[in-house]
Amino acid sequence: MTLGGLLFGVDTGVINGAIPYMAAKQQLDLTPAEEGLVTSGITLGAAIGALVAGKLADRYGRKRSLIGLALVFFLGTLLCSVAPNAILMIIFRFLLGLAVGGASVIVPTYLAEIATASLRGRLVTQNELMITGGQLLAFTVNALLGTFFPHVASIWRYMIAFGMVPSVMLFLGMSLVPESPRWLVMKGKIRPALAVLGNIRPSEQQSRHEVQGVREALQRNRDVQQASLRDLRHPWIRRLVLIGIGLGIVQQFVGINIMMYYGTSILMQVGFGHQAALIANIGNGLTSFVATAVGMRLMYTVHRRSMLVAGICGTAGSMAVITLAMLFFRHTALLPYLVIAATVCFLAFFQSSVSPTTWVLLSEIFPQSLRGLGMGIATFCLWLANFVVGFTFPIMLAHWGGIGTFAFFIGCNVLALLFALSFVPETQGKSLEQIQLELRGTNHHRHQHFAHYQSPRWQN
Repeated sequence: MTLGGLLFGVDTGVINGAIPYMAAKQQLDLTPAEEGLVTSGITLGAAIGALVAGKLADRYGRKRSLIGLALVFFLGTLLCSVAPNAILMIIFRFLLGLAVGGASVIVPTYLAEIATASLRGRLVTQNELMITGGQLLAFTVNALLGTFFPHVASIWRYMIAFGMVPSVMLFLGMSLVPESPRWLVMKGKIRPALAVLGNIRPSEQQSRHEVQGVREALQRNRDVQQASLRDLRHPWIRRLVLIGIGLGIVQQFVGINIMMYYGTSILMQVGFGHQAALIANIGNGLTSFVATAVGMRLMYTVHRRSMLVAGICGTAGSMAVITLAMLFFRHTALLPYLVIAATVCFLAFFQSSVSPTTWVLLSEIFPQSLRGLGMGIATFCLWLANFVVGFTFPIMLAHWGGIGTFAFFIGCNVLALLFALSFVPETQGKSLEQIQLELRGTNHHRHQHFAHYQSPRWQN
């Protein structure tokens, strides 16, 4: 099931090596705006896919939804690989994005519901590792194809078509795994749920205890009215949602997808040949993969806010090195190596600190009754910010050049740092109830003001 995360990484990472070939006059002859839309169209689709996937999974089941997504992955990848022009490529990438967004929601949900409590954290965070692993795989395949077939102008079609392989594996794999036992209990299918748990739990008693626990939790949730958009009129709810939106925007506007989508193009602009840039980009993918694994360990011992602040300082410093290298070493042989070194540092700071901390904070700051609304809005804004960065980068590069564009993103990093220092709470080692109390306000006046919302509706 973590193949969904792998597909997420492959389909977002493959464009890194494919776009320079695709943009050539003999191929799709892309303008900067079209290049941005081809690259980021997948994230616009992902924003919509993420919004609707949860409801589809609740209605049709996690297993059937993921099998359906595997088919969309396959079809979208196939259509992208044969697209005859820019317009159709943009449409097909948007279609593929629906599957990417759906997988980003349903895969972690399925993993959380199928795993035991002791394995849940490891399996869910493993999905993040599979995403960066998918990007590394895409970078590697791009480099191999570009190296062995250097004179094939349409090699980008084969780079993209590779994504059909893991989509077939996901389809076959999901055909063999059971449905989520929690979803079966939600639908009143107790016997099938017990049958599933009987195959993946050590004892029948544990299976029955787990089913009973799910039924009790569902009953409690029926008694808790979930928050809606109307509730944004309450200042503390509005503040939490705005913090969530800010975290999502910060994660994207520090510039991660400049590196993940346009890494090969950047390296070519600073002096690497096309094949050399494809090979060097493997180092970027490997750094992301290793840093993600490191970040998973750090988040259990290092304060969340400190990790986020340190990560943003690191990404800002790396951007500054790239900008200064372009300014002072523009016509030297040293420039490409300074840029690749700074890019590796950027990815190390982002994947080990900024990315995992963002997702952990989003999972912790919202109480149960607000989690669906808050996570939905924050994730949607994160994907929209991803789209904006991916779309505007080639346009900014064409009009401002490398120095002006990277200077802009240094400014975004500075604003992100100010946001983190001013608004992001510290949640490490605190219970969810303590976090909620602190975010609502701890002085007497504010405590009285929020006492009205201490009914079951607003409890975690």
